[in-house]
Amino acid sequence: MSGVLVTGGTGKTGKALVQELRNAGVPARGASRNPAAADPDAICFDWSDPTTYGPALDGMDRVFLLPPVESVDPLPLVEPFLRQARRAGVRRLVMLGSAIVLPNAPSAVEMAAQVQAQPGGVVLRASGFMQNFLRPHPLAERIHRLGEIRTAAGDGKLGWVDARDIAASAAALLADLGVGARSDYLLTGPHGMSYPQAAQIITAQTGRQVRVERITEEEQAAAYRASGMPTEFASALAAVERGIKEGREDQVGTAVLELTGRPPRAFAEFVSDHAYEWTQ
Repeated sequence: MSGVLVTGGTGKTGKALVQELRNAGVPARGASRNPAAADPDAICFDWSDPTTYGPALDGMDRVFLLPPVESVDPLPLVEPFLRQARRAGVRRLVMLGSAIVLPNAPSAVEMAAQVQAQPGGVVLRASGFMQNFLRPHPLAERIHRLGEIRTAAGDGKLGWVDARDIAASAAALLADLGVGARSDYLLTGPHGMSYPQAAQIITAQTGRQVRVERITEEEQAAAYRASGMPTEFASALAAVERGIKEGREDQVGTAVLELTGRPPRAFAEFVSDHAYEWTQ
């Protein structure tokens, strides 16, 4: 048997990727700590439990790797999995990384290099997820409850990308091992967008008034901690907004078009598809 192991298989990207692959006739195994009970091919996978690695990899020759979330140093957990994947004969490994490097995350570059050193190793560097504007993300919860976006990013722009486009891009690399691949792709939407622009689009398309409250980096870190994020990760994530404000994260690429044959979705289309989220 051959097929694709999709770690993070119940997440926003993983769930869409499993569906993309199966629609293309490719066997896909969704793996997560709490696998979907309704999916007979789903399997338990926990980064903190290496005994789950072998059963998840069994029979799979391709892997979509979603590193541990909410960690500034995921490499110690990912390294043993990479070694096991190599021993298992995995022929293509696609990792979902980030176009935004967290401050004080020294292993991020090394982890990407280790993935690229694997047979068929590819890193997808995705910009900010448009799905952050959907619940249960803290950003979306505040919009839903208070009609407000709190940000330390000022008018800085980010190349927000739809998770569905990330999944389609990953599927293009994983569905057919004959497809040539670079070792690195920057995945973004079609243009940069600031939080004030996002608020204007949501307001214009849904009628839900959304305002922007400009706060400090320290206030943002405190808000992330209050939402349940680990302290170190909350501080790193808040510091990212400083980089956005200073223009360091305003990147736009063409990889979605190259991989899927169609342009990435714009935020206005994303809002139209999820209008119910803000009009309930």
